[in-house]
Amino acid sequence: MAMPLTMVSAGVETTVKKVGGKDEIRRFLGNLGFVEGTPVTVISQMGGNLIVHVKDTRVALSMGMANRILV
Repeated sequence: MAMPLTMVSAGVETTVKKVGGKDEIRRFLGNLGFVEGTPVTVISQMGGNLIVHVKDTRVALSMGMANRILV
């Protein structure tokens, strides 16, 4: 069962199952590397905002954006 990226603990590697939201949001997240089947690791979580390792780079995401990424 898929859950939002915000529910993943720091240090855990998981795989993107689906990216939700409007077309422009999905395109934006896809350009950052969040596409189905891509491994992602949550580096840290502070105040609901996440720092995530995806495709050899670190990306900071707001809670709203991270909730659209299902893993």
